[in-house]
Amino acid sequence: MRVTWTATALESSGRHCVVERDSVLGELAEHFAELRSHGQGYLEVRPSGGEFSRLALGFRGDRAVIHLLDDAERSFLLVGDGSVAADAVVDVPVMDDLAAFSGDFVLTVDRTWSLVGLFIRTGVPGALGRWCEL
Repeated sequence: MRVTWTATALESSGRHCVVERDSVLGELAEHFAELRSHGQGYLEVRPSGGEFSRLALGFRGDRAVIHLLDDAERSFLLVGDGSVAADAVVDVPVMDDLAAFSGDFVLTVDRTWSLVGLFIRTGVPGALGRWCEL
């Protein structure tokens, strides 16, 4: 299965590389695993062959947030999995900066990666859970 993606660079800059890669899912999984070993990262993924829908995943430690970029004009946040209190605030990378999110939108990294895999296989963001438009 092929996927198109961008991600935080593994090199010393640690900045988000906006150059898209088209690869097999295994290559993305290896990159993600390497980012996890560094403790944080950001990536955007979409099934190969289409511009939208695209998922953006930011994570730091074991906490993550998923955005859905449905088209050039609309974006959504996936409702969290209850792994942190709703009134907690969690900082995760969004591209090259840390952004604060309420616990309402936080998931564990393992759950997030599972949902990314489901999205890549199906291309159906609605199957991942409930979305809130920004």
